[in-house]
Amino acid sequence: MKIRTIAICLLFAGVCSAKEHDYQHGTLLRMDSSSCGTQEKGSKTVAGEIFGTDGQHKQTQEMLCQEYILQSDQVVYRIRPKDDKHPVLLPIGETAQFRISKDKLIIRVPEFDGKEHEYIVLSMSPRDKDAAAAQSASKN
Repeated sequence: MKIRTIAICLLFAGVCSAKEHDYQHGTLLRMDSSSCGTQEKGSKTVAGEIFGTDGQHKQTQEMLCQEYILQSDQVVYRIRPKDDKHPVLLPIGETAQFRISKDKLIIRVPEFDGKEHEYIVLSMSPRDKDAAAAQSASKN
């Protein structure tokens, strides 16, 4: 009985001590669409198939990807969704929680859906010191 109680306590302590991720906070300032390649659709004609000629009609369409500007206390990030086929449209002007894990930025917006979404960091730049000081002064 004692061993069972100790085992249950250890299991419970292990579950409780599971580390919650440390998130940074930032604001989604802007979303832009930028070119991220082209998509080609081609179809061969029946005569081209029979005679072996290159009678192929090709349609090219420019692909647009979403790019977000995420501003934290010290850094401004330009990010793009990792999943190009099914990107999630994030709400602009909302506070987002994010963390950097290996080669990707993982973001979640609690007011939106609370789920984590993976993004690629395209660029990072330090935030202007004067603007950061003015914002922190307005919060106080």
